[in-house]
Amino acid sequence: MAFSRLGARHIQNMSAATALEPHWGYYDRALPCTNDPGSCEYLDVVYESHDLGMLYSGIMWCIIGAILLLWVVLNQSNAPTISPRLAAPKLAGLYKVRRSMAAFARRYLLPDVARVIFGRTTRFQVLTLALLSGYLLIFSFVGIVYNTWVTPVSKMPGVYNTRNSIGPWADRVGTLAYALTPLSVLLSSRESFLSIITGLPYQSFNFLHRWLGYIIFVQSSLHTIGWCVVELRLYQPQPTVGIEWITETYMIWGVVAMILLFLLFVLSTPWGIRLTGYETFRKLHYILAMVYIGACWAHWKQLKCFMWPSLIFWFLDRGARLVRTALLHYHPDHSNAIGFSFKSSEATITRFPDSEHGDVIRLDLHNTQDAWTIGQHYYLTFAKCSIWQSHPFTPLNVPCVSKGTVQHSYILRAKSGETKKIADLAATGISTTPVILTGAYGEPITRQLTPSTNILCIAGGTGITYVLPVLLELARQTPSPDRKLELIWAVRHTVNMEWVAAELDPLQKARKTLNLGIRIFATRDARSKTPSIESSEAENCNLEIPKIDEKALQVAPSSGSDTACCGCDKPAAVERLGGGENDINRHPDLPTLVGDFLAETVRGPTSVFASGPGGMVSDLRDIVASCNSGGKVWRGEERFDVDLICDDRLEW
Repeated sequence: MAFSRLGARHIQNMSAATALEPHWGYYDRALPCTNDPGSCEYLDVVYESHDLGMLYSGIMWCIIGAILLLWVVLNQSNAPTISPRLAAPKLAGLYKVRRSMAAFARRYLLPDVARVIFGRTTRFQVLTLALLSGYLLIFSFVGIVYNTWVTPVSKMPGVYNTRNSIGPWADRVGTLAYALTPLSVLLSSRESFLSIITGLPYQSFNFLHRWLGYIIFVQSSLHTIGWCVVELRLYQPQPTVGIEWITETYMIWGVVAMILLFLLFVLSTPWGIRLTGYETFRKLHYILAMVYIGACWAHWKQLKCFMWPSLIFWFLDRGARLVRTALLHYHPDHSNAIGFSFKSSEATITRFPDSEHGDVIRLDLHNTQDAWTIGQHYYLTFAKCSIWQSHPFTPLNVPCVSKGTVQHSYILRAKSGETKKIADLAATGISTTPVILTGAYGEPITRQLTPSTNILCIAGGTGITYVLPVLLELARQTPSPDRKLELIWAVRHTVNMEWVAAELDPLQKARKTLNLGIRIFATRDARSKTPSIESSEAENCNLEIPKIDEKALQVAPSSGSDTACCGCDKPAAVERLGGGENDINRHPDLPTLVGDFLAETVRGPTSVFASGPGGMVSDLRDIVASCNSGGKVWRGEERFDVDLICDDRLEW
């Protein structure tokens, strides 16, 4: 029935056809065409345009595959783990070329673009979006014959249909929208196949996923508007043709798909997320997206070749999440050799009250598992509050397996939602809570920790959990005499150091051994009369820091490190930046701090690890970009090769 109605609109005479010509993604063509010349010419354009649309969709996916393959090759030829001066000449030359090109690209592609439109997004992300949009814009029009055909309506003398290229063009943009659907699902997956190939964390694809969704919405809207013009205005007689068209089953599903896509679009805007709340948005997004894919299938099943992968990618993502959680929490029940039991991890709660900005909670737990990699994070579900929500947190400790068990330590600020419920539990005297883990996710950053690379760690508030494991990991390695390390941490108050006092203490004692500088800025504490680092250190020598088991850190031994380091066992210097009532929240001068660090490096490139508020990360992108110079790196000045590895989890 669907074919006969479509054939009627396309004036195909099936009874006179001697052959059916197959077309991938479309209905078969009846040959020969026995209608009037105008109708036959129009059908030629329709089918040729559709075939080209399928070809352009295939080319688009081939280009994406080629880019991913090239990315894999480039990752395999990553920087050598030894200094290029000690490497073979050919290897050193390739390293020099690659690092020069990387520095050149960072200088121009790392800074943020217009935040009003794109948010806190790098130029590289927007350039990628622009290239994809340019391809779609060009090939939405290329290969279509633009003309108008006035054809008689069968058995209705004096009544004519106006057929033009709006129909073939509307089909083209609809085909491209279908072809983009699997890519959109891939970009949204937490268990990301793209992350496996590129090494990039899944959250780095969120920007492209969001804007690709906007593109699909625009394409689908143009497809709908185009065919509404054709069926409700150009085809005659009206309103008979329009009513018959809109009541067909495939069109009903098309309307359903468009309504669902509109809801997806509205709910994914910042306004929509604020209105519903992030967790509600996320769950609605999952449900609406799957129903939308089903509606697209019902609307035009000939293009199910794009819907199948979309469903497969989605179910693989959800299934992999369940498997990850099972692997972390399903352990053999030794009391029953053939049984297994699901056991959540019991976390110890330490509460740091803060009535102004929300309490800070520290969670410490142990779980039987393999160790994660520095830079990765876990999703935590607080079972006592809700099993339907999970939130990403980065462990602040170095993963060490002891008798099959690994310790996790997390810092989180309890503002609202599930974290506020945990703070309320702690306020009532409850000291433990069950936690369900899923992970680990994210980009491993250990390959950045080469002996020849200087490390600058910059954190704001609870962002210390991302950068602290980097320094703790370096403290377990053999010290590199030429490598400079520094930690810059901005907190509101000096007392906030207590959050991670157990981890900071051994780093402070190993400062000379590691060539490590620690600078902590209290942005809300009033400045002293003599606001210098020396006076600040003297004032804070009596700050009490809890003792910990130093074996957990395992700092590499150094001759005389315990006795030769004058003052290394003292707490880190704290510089108070706050002022009077009108000046209580100053921030560290990041351009100067980064510039001073680079000026003091002896040799080698620099990796800047950063985590904190979005404004701080955006500023660092601009600062690091300005410090890069491909020409100077080519001439051997490695200190102008500065990389930025940032964790934007606080902006999720």
